[in-house]
Amino acid sequence: MNFKIIIMIDMNYIKKLTVSLMLLMAVACVYSQERPKLVVGIVVDQMRWDYLYRYYDRYAANGGFKRLMNNGFNCQNTMINYIPSFTAVGHSSIYTGSVPSIHGITGNSFVIQQTGALVSAVRDDSVRAVGTDNQKAGQVSPKNLHTTTITDELELATNFRAKVVGVSLKDRGSIFPAGHCADAAFWLDEKTGNWITSSWYMDTLPKWVSAYNKSGAARNYLERTWNPLYPIRTYVQSAPADNEYENPYTDKASVKFPINFKKLFDSKKNGYGLLKESPVGNTMTCEFAKMAVRNYRLGEDTITDFLTISFSAPDYVGHRYSPNSIKTEDIYLRLDADLASLMDFLDTQVGKDQYLLFITADHGGAQNVQFMRDNKLDAAPWFYDKLNDTLNAHLEKKFGKKNIVITLENYQVNLNYSVIKGDKEKTEIIDECIDFFARRPEVAYVVENAKAYQAAIPAVIKEKIINGYNRQRAGEIQIILQPHYYSRSSWKGTTHGTWNPYDAHIPLIFYGKGIPKGQSVREVYMTDIAPTLAALLHIQMPSGCIGRPIEDLFKK
Repeated sequence: MNFKIIIMIDMNYIKKLTVSLMLLMAVACVYSQERPKLVVGIVVDQMRWDYLYRYYDRYAANGGFKRLMNNGFNCQNTMINYIPSFTAVGHSSIYTGSVPSIHGITGNSFVIQQTGALVSAVRDDSVRAVGTDNQKAGQVSPKNLHTTTITDELELATNFRAKVVGVSLKDRGSIFPAGHCADAAFWLDEKTGNWITSSWYMDTLPKWVSAYNKSGAARNYLERTWNPLYPIRTYVQSAPADNEYENPYTDKASVKFPINFKKLFDSKKNGYGLLKESPVGNTMTCEFAKMAVRNYRLGEDTITDFLTISFSAPDYVGHRYSPNSIKTEDIYLRLDADLASLMDFLDTQVGKDQYLLFITADHGGAQNVQFMRDNKLDAAPWFYDKLNDTLNAHLEKKFGKKNIVITLENYQVNLNYSVIKGDKEKTEIIDECIDFFARRPEVAYVVENAKAYQAAIPAVIKEKIINGYNRQRAGEIQIILQPHYYSRSSWKGTTHGTWNPYDAHIPLIFYGKGIPKGQSVREVYMTDIAPTLAALLHIQMPSGCIGRPIEDLFKK
């Protein structure tokens, strides 16, 4: 009797245990299935948010942008929450979920305050170039980035079984997104036209990269003449093709179509850097990214991989021609086709609904200043190099010392501490600099960075100053110009870098596995991208992350 009871109890226990184990396995499978096979992060350098809609009627029905907008989740009100809005800072902030005050990348270049040296954000003399003899092009790494990236966290979460690869024509557009632990990051060497890397990642190029370089692909792309994709009369969203707002490639070159890059090529001057100023630069980037997916076998197993792509050409075209140019419109219409090609490839190679993709920008761009003035809007370039000389001359009269200010790089006053004696003199110089700029009509606000929290300025600007200030890599004083004024060496073309919406309002669309269709106008920030990805992948946020997951993506 007792024996039968024991058997019955044991059998019931076994049944319950079996059911529990099956439930646990089912839950584990669900979580495993929620993770995509591949994450693709796309940054379009200098893409203003309004380009999604300015050219919407021109984008192809089956093109990349409409596919993303109609089938993904569109965060319509995504803002940059720091200054300055530059490429290196943007790529770093997207992938760290952090801001310059924490991750340390305060500009494309910045002054090391302790030494006074102006350095590139990616410069690393401890590594060597791989794939070229041009050491300057390859002595770069993510070493200067203080925090982890979401790509680093994916590597850590999978015990480095995930594969992470970065691709961009710009070194900083590949290096910062791929992170410290990446399997590879590749960028273009302007001297040779090769895709290269640095010894931070590997000692020799993979065979497939070497083969691609030897194929002469870069030269073949440069032999393509740039003509408009559609009849010129259809570009009604842009200024006439021949106008005074655009920068020609040379003094003798015309800004009119066609643009013959083969004739413009000069190995001693522009070299293969011309690829960055043409739509074919995007096409080449897309082609190389596809090859990386195949050769690294990204998305082929159950461990989530990560591919980062940054399209650099829109930035160079934007700088040269400005937002109201037919060339700018045309490069986005062509990028639309490149994105469609990439998504078609991913659908086949990885599997539809098996990958997660997001697209955003590192910053926007301002309208050309002369274009603004011609249309009754106040605007002007800010020639900071000349102003730096004027400021130093003023300070020399006051303090009897030359070259007190090193540079006004990044809209900041960077002091030369080697000629300044003691805190008292430093304070006097800072006060004099603030007074100097406060009297200038193009300056809206001038703030001592360390005391920005006390400044009587709009809260949104104050927050961006605080978020952008890193005492080791930023100047003592922040200069905020009036709207439509920006640092530029010419009246032609345009630039970016300010707090204003034309620089700080960026596109952000999530698409693919686990992403609902929809849109939101709720304000979110560039720094929310990384924690959103962390939540979608069920991994830790980056180590300096201040952003939050975008809740709208998780509502059922």
